Amino acid sequence: MKSAPLLEATPRLVLEQWKAADLMTPSPVSIRESATVREAIELLTHRGISGAPVIDEAGRPVGVVSRADILVHDREAIDYVVPADDEEGPGADCVRDIMTPAVFCVSPDAPASRVVREMTELKVHRLFVVDDCGTLVGVISVLDVLRRLTNP
Repeated sequence: MKSAPLLEATPRLVLEQWKAADLMTPSPVSIRESATVREAIELLTHRGISGAPVIDEAGRPVGVVSRADILVHDREAIDYVVPADDEEGPGADCVRDIMTPAVFCVSPDAPASRVVREMTELKVHRLFVVDDCGTLVGVISVLDVLRRLTNP
């Protein structure tokens, strides 16, 4: 009887004992919920990012605005007729009107394994990091996680 050939051990990519605070980009670019859609477009385009947290006056995240949200808004606004008294036009809509109101957050001390599990289970590209008061202190994107992967 032949025995099965030994397979070489495949190297595993692992995250060390990182915490969310180690993975996050601190002080992320954010936008106020009262900003216009035009301002959101300028922010995302100028910074070269695909989405940004939407914050309230206290700096707490209340949603996310992404390029996809803006595309959906523009598609729905194609037949929009600007009233004579509206100087701004369709771009004057507020970010709060088009944002995704779901905010997925972790604390700075959350382990990397939880960050990865939540991103995977929630099927999101970013998680927000908030302090004990709920104030936005960072964001963790999929790219942030990939940057920290090591080959032991």
